[in-house]
Amino acid sequence: MIRTPLRPLARILHARAQGENPDAIERENLRIRHEQMRDKARNRAEGRLLVLGVVFFCAFSVIGIRMGVLAGSEPSEPRAQVAGASIIAQRADIVDRRGRILATNMETYSLYAHPHQMVDREKAIRELKAIFPELEEERLRKDFTGPRKFLWVRKKLSPEQKQAVHDIGEPGLLFGPREMRLYPNGHLAAHIMGGTSFGREGVHSAEVVGTAGIEKFFDEQLRDPAREGAPLELSIDLTVQAAMERVLDGGMRLMNAKGAAAVLMDVHSGEVIAIASLPDFDPNDRPANPVKGSPSDSPLFNRAVQGVYELGSTFKIFAAAQAMELGLVNPQTVIDTSPPFKVANFKIGEFNGKNYGKQTVEGIIVHSSNRGTGKMALAIGARRQQDFLSELGFLKATGLEIVESNGGKPLLPAKWTDLSTVTISYGHGISTSPLHLAAGYSAIANGGRAVTPTLLKQTRPQLGPRVMSEATAAAARTMLRKVVTEGTASFGEVEGYSVGGKTGTADKPKEKGGGYYKDKVIATFATIFPTTDPKYALIVTLDEPSENSGDKPRRTAGWTAVPVAAELIGRVAPLLGLRPEAEPGQQADIVLTRN
Repeated sequence: MIRTPLRPLARILHARAQGENPDAIERENLRIRHEQMRDKARNRAEGRLLVLGVVFFCAFSVIGIRMGVLAGSEPSEPRAQVAGASIIAQRADIVDRRGRILATNMETYSLYAHPHQMVDREKAIRELKAIFPELEEERLRKDFTGPRKFLWVRKKLSPEQKQAVHDIGEPGLLFGPREMRLYPNGHLAAHIMGGTSFGREGVHSAEVVGTAGIEKFFDEQLRDPAREGAPLELSIDLTVQAAMERVLDGGMRLMNAKGAAAVLMDVHSGEVIAIASLPDFDPNDRPANPVKGSPSDSPLFNRAVQGVYELGSTFKIFAAAQAMELGLVNPQTVIDTSPPFKVANFKIGEFNGKNYGKQTVEGIIVHSSNRGTGKMALAIGARRQQDFLSELGFLKATGLEIVESNGGKPLLPAKWTDLSTVTISYGHGISTSPLHLAAGYSAIANGGRAVTPTLLKQTRPQLGPRVMSEATAAAARTMLRKVVTEGTASFGEVEGYSVGGKTGTADKPKEKGGGYYKDKVIATFATIFPTTDPKYALIVTLDEPSENSGDKPRRTAGWTAVPVAAELIGRVAPLLGLRPEAEPGQQADIVLTRN
């Protein structure tokens, strides 16, 4: 920058030559310099004010726009959540093996209140109480007159309820759209479905999360957007499931049982075609978990999976099969079952003090002899028995794809002694679930291969390692068939279908103090059908049954569980596509003559 001098020499000399005062030149130049400095400062200040004005204008514009958006939107309470996380409201359907809906989603509305916008709070309280009788008037009054500007009234509304609330005409009662889980079949397959609840919630949507059953087990998969809504296909057949629950409910009532469970399994794939536990519940309105009393008293308790019981004589066929597999016996080997028979100073007795005398292995299973089975178990030995039951899956949880299966861990003896070996051979001293038993009988039915129970639809057989030879499995199936035709399960015969099975009646252990009840039993019938070409295993268990048509109550499985299982097989076998077998009748005495 070139600075102009206040007393330029040329102008000073010229002014002196003209007789003028040279100081006036300096004063003039000084004035001009000051004016330039003031103009520059003014321009700088005006520029700063302009920039500041623009900044303030933009800030107030953003605030004004935001205030306008908030004023025009529906209110919601602030919720702490992870930055960038959004509520995933969509959840995939669950379908049965034929694609029929078991669980789906339904568009509904939630009801919330904006108390400071209400015109007539007392009227709103009265009308809401009339629509929703479970609401408390005092609670509503306290909420509507309190300091809160937002509160939930109901998380889910039916269309009729929404219309009734709308007719109140109260501007402070507002609706928010959301998606809810719907089980269109109600109680059907309730223990499989389990149920859902709301996770993170907003005014416009809510996250549906699984709380029990298969909904919780596959919760992440059902909510995964990458699946693009593809349904979860189960092995369950809805028609067979409905038939099972209807027959089982009737049988439970007829036999005066406290509860009941049934499992129907494909013996080649391990697919659970139907599984039921009674009493049950409606997953659309799932009851609260019990806080006192026995868990088994709650309808939420899954007796087929969580219930571990001493399943009695149904275990005898495993002892016979293992003894045959080891070459210790064959079906016609004779064993003396006469008393006395003591193990560790403990007398091994028979039902009602019977004495079956000398019996073949086949006869031991048909007559259900404890002593005969116990002697075979002693010959097998504790270690080998334990290994065999482990291969069949009896020593661990089944791993079925519902969260409750982890609670169905078998109860095993603390020390596997000779006495334990004997009592376990006839189903005492070890507690397992009906689902475990179904898997064990499936191994006998399919020719000796272990199977793993599953609720997922399979496209091919899923056979595990071999646990017995085909010859041993065939011999065991023959024994099971004779139990029905000649033994304790005579009521299990179903016309047109060859049924084989084994009964089991176990005294129920006392909850406190140890010991067993004398008048309370767990009655079980384990079956495979048809025995000519086995395809399915069926387990029916009744809790504290009592058949009272005679002079005295009859509680054994042959009188209680077996008739229920027979009715069930007759009902579901045609639904499974099994054709009745035509049995040849007696030929009439006809003499052919020629004319």
